[in-house]
Amino acid sequence: MVMRLLILLVSLLLVGCGDRNWRTAETSEIMPLLDFSLIDENGQAVEAEDYQGKVTLVYFGYTYCPDVCPITLARLAGTLNRLDDDVREDIQVLFISVDPQRDTPEVVKRYTNAFGSEFIGITGELAEIDALTNRMRVTYDYEEPNQRGDYIVTHTSAVFAFDREGGAQFLIRDSHPISDAVADINRLVNDGA
Repeated sequence: MVMRLLILLVSLLLVGCGDRNWRTAETSEIMPLLDFSLIDENGQAVEAEDYQGKVTLVYFGYTYCPDVCPITLARLAGTLNRLDDDVREDIQVLFISVDPQRDTPEVVKRYTNAFGSEFIGITGELAEIDALTNRMRVTYDYEEPNQRGDYIVTHTSAVFAFDREGGAQFLIRDSHPISDAVADINRLVNDGA
């Protein structure tokens, strides 16, 4: 009996050695490579390959968001502030707007500057944004405009993490403790160093 238990324990440990075992949500098996052709906050055409070489965190939102976006991005900025400076130098956060009608390059640049130098605003044509969100299985929806023409866009609050080559690794949800996000981001940066 003791021998069987020891064999079972060793085999469980060996199985765990092959897995990443992220503390957040594993996405490497279900998410595609990061791939897009959009416009950055400086009005320049950019592609996903332009951001390879660093760990990339991707968040889909919009600058007129009254609650989810500022809370999520502030939380993410706080998470990054818990990392060592040399780790933070290897991280970039792409804030990809799902409201390109209002989110011009200038608007997203002003917005992302409030959260830190790691944050880069991305916008583009709606068809290009749809191609990316469809590929990544991310949904968003425009609500009916009010009398002034203002409208809410419902969207995910997840932050997607990609390795230096654009491979999906994990996603961070609001429900994940900040300590778990810090540990996973740290590990992703250090594994690829």
